[in-house]
Amino acid sequence: MREYFSQEELQFRERQEKLLLDTPSYVLAYQDDKFLNSPEARAYRIQLEVVKPETILRSQHIDTTIIVFGSARFLPGDVAQNYLCDAEAQVAANPNDKTLQAKLRDAQCKLKFSKYYDMAREFAQIVSKFNQKAAPNSGYKRHDFVICTGGGPGVMEAANRGAHDVGATSVGLNIALPFEQKPNPYISTEFCFQFHYFAIRKLHFMLRAKALVVFPGGFGTFDELFEGLTLRQTHRMQQLPIILFCEEFWRNTVDFDYLVECGVISPEDIELFTFVETPQQAWDAIVDYHKAQNDPAIR
Repeated sequence: MREYFSQEELQFRERQEKLLLDTPSYVLAYQDDKFLNSPEARAYRIQLEVVKPETILRSQHIDTTIIVFGSARFLPGDVAQNYLCDAEAQVAANPNDKTLQAKLRDAQCKLKFSKYYDMAREFAQIVSKFNQKAAPNSGYKRHDFVICTGGGPGVMEAANRGAHDVGATSVGLNIALPFEQKPNPYISTEFCFQFHYFAIRKLHFMLRAKALVVFPGGFGTFDELFEGLTLRQTHRMQQLPIILFCEEFWRNTVDFDYLVECGVISPEDIELFTFVETPQQAWDAIVDYHKAQNDPAIR
């Protein structure tokens, strides 16, 4: 019918069509990055962060997980030792340099706490060997008690690495941060997720958890630990053991007995967690807990 319009009308229509097709309001909502990242679309972004990981994990039959929390700053023992040797050499060459003295103190601390990196790695090896053995002649791997971490460095990397050491699947729930935002290289490729919202990341930590295993750490580790303790205390999540590595660290940083003495928690709340000192003790505590619950995941 174009031939029945005047030239002026056709030119107007062509100009307007181009303008309308190019206008931001015409972009499909789910393809409009500016809209999706606007404050008005926050609720939808939150929903998407719930649904995407859930869809992938469910489709791959990741049924239950062991969550490992801990400091992002811990190094492997050999790396920490090399760091210390380098710091000592620098201080020996410049003994009055305060910056180098601070580096030496940091290196000494890194070496002291590197044992927790190595323990987290060993713990994940134990869990993964037991729970993700390939069935004979099938190639199928069980997907109970899959190691799951925050996907960053330090203890998180160590746990993913332990699973990787034995050829097992592991999950990393990374989050966008000014620091430590990159995923560690030992996460299973298909289960490396990135989150914007801490709350939704925590939701995914807890949904499939069969145990929370917590190594020494800083604010982030404390936040995750007390989130878990609160959910267990208030019966808002499934029953599971909460395992704390290194009783000395936790006794020095949190006076749980004083909280009971002050009446702000109940004496039975102390029973929500267990102290351990070795990877095998941690795994034994998890097994004993779930055997007592007649959990079929422990075979």
